[in-house]
Amino acid sequence: MRYRYATEADAPAMAALFAANHHDALTPEERSRHGFVQGAFGVDALRGMARGGELLVADDGDGAVVGLLALSVAADLPAPPPAVRGLLAAQDVLRWEGRPLREVRWLLYGPVVVDAGHRGRGVARGLFTMAVAAAAERAEVVVAFIEADNVPSWKVHVDGFGMTPLGDYVAEGRTYAAVATAAGV
Repeated sequence: MRYRYATEADAPAMAALFAANHHDALTPEERSRHGFVQGAFGVDALRGMARGGELLVADDGDGAVVGLLALSVAADLPAPPPAVRGLLAAQDVLRWEGRPLREVRWLLYGPVVVDAGHRGRGVARGLFTMAVAAAAERAEVVVAFIEADNVPSWKVHVDGFGMTPLGDYVAEGRTYAAVATAAGV
């Protein structure tokens, strides 16, 4: 497995991977078993994010993208989705090591998605490790949000990777947990 920054040429494969794992494309059983991603990430958006150095990918060594992870500045997103707007609005109540998140340099971690055929092989951990290292030059911490219904994501990121829960917030009637980990660790 090779972990690297995405290129613009990866955009169609990333869009297909994202679409296949989107909340609305999965059955309730699939969502509860494997988790899901949300938001709108088409080819053009992903191409722009790749150009900006905001996407990490795992490829199978033959160039096929089997995982992706976004790492961006939440406040700089041109049209943040409701969950990100809610996270930005909650920065004064969410705390990292006793400090309000608003006072901490942080990057938004996610979404992260791994192809169904490559789950359980360490791909998510490889992307996580690369993201934490890559964030060190730009931030103290990486912060993700996990929708309350996305138990598999909680198991991976909090139980598996040791991300620290910062607290919950609500955006458009949906509850999210903010979780974080130190950059560069």
